[in-house]
Amino acid sequence: MSNHIDIEKHLTARGVKPTSTRILVYRALAEHRHARSLRELDDELDTVDRSTIFRTLTLLLEHHLIHAIEDGTGVAKYELCEGHDHCSPDDQHIHFYCRVCQRTFCFHTIHIPTIQLPEGFTMEGLNYLVKGVCPNCAEEL
Repeated sequence: MSNHIDIEKHLTARGVKPTSTRILVYRALAEHRHARSLRELDDELDTVDRSTIFRTLTLLLEHHLIHAIEDGTGVAKYELCEGHDHCSPDDQHIHFYCRVCQRTFCFHTIHIPTIQLPEGFTMEGLNYLVKGVCPNCAEEL
């Protein structure tokens, strides 16, 4: 969905006004197979101010168009929701962090098993992260 018109329609359908900056940020996320950090987006979108990119990411998060990933690096990474659709709290999937290229990938088809917590504990979030080497980096090793 990197087509400008498709992105514009998608943002509008989700209640987000499709400004040129929002379309640029959304397209930058859509064009990569891995999650992107604010810094990566800032480096790529050199015509857009870093704080504007951050505000755009925050807006896309609020409208459940993207999700944030904590991969243990201390830097949040962002990726479009599965199928470029609405993120759902039920969309529990595995993330993979490559220790070589330091990219984080979402595996939407591998779901996290249901976890039963002891009585009195309430789950508010879940992050399932696998660390290792991605196929591209494995070929170079």
